Amino acid sequence: MNTPLSPAAPPRGLYLITPDDADTARLLARVAPLLAGTTWLQYRNKTADDGLRREQALALQALCAGHGVPLIVNDDAALAKEVGAAGVHLGGTDGDIGAARALLGPTTIIGASCYDQLANAERAVAAGASYVAFGAFFPTTTKITSSRAEPALLRQSAALGVPRVAIGGLTPDNAGPLIAAGADLVAVVSSIFAAADPVAAQRAYLACFQDPSA
Repeated sequence: MNTPLSPAAPPRGLYLITPDDADTARLLARVAPLLAGTTWLQYRNKTADDGLRREQALALQALCAGHGVPLIVNDDAALAKEVGAAGVHLGGTDGDIGAARALLGPTTIIGASCYDQLANAERAVAAGASYVAFGAFFPTTTKITSSRAEPALLRQSAALGVPRVAIGGLTPDNAGPLIAAGADLVAVVSSIFAAADPVAAQRAYLACFQDPSA
């Protein structure tokens, strides 16, 4: 049931995740300058109610569509379908991958948090996940996590045949070795959105893909 993304154009680069922001106009203004250097954008807002999440997801979908950037909705397959997003990302307790695949169809991007376990990734891909995410690789303030992934996971999961995402405490100084180990995308929130110059911070991450040994 594996549904890999097109091997002709595998995704590679920055997987940008939105910060919690109750002001939709401000959120769009923060995201827009970064879309030119973003491979995928994930909408994540753990503090919003259903109405605000729908409002923001719709607005981000329109913005992303104008820039040709796939929008992935965190944790909510129904919302992803409602707004016409490119996909959904599911955590370990956020829903069944098979059910999401049945709801969203065969071409939708479905990602799975696999934490620090290869077995989680194997099960996710067997259930229909399009990509797998491992982390946290480093301490992070974005969310509470007890898992600590090792770079070896990125090498070991290559045989799954789907893109691999590294997440958790990544910086331009530590992302390079993870890319060299096999990360196709690096997922980032606060180190870009909380930076004094978010565009410059984004460029620093993108430079890691030009020189994976950095």
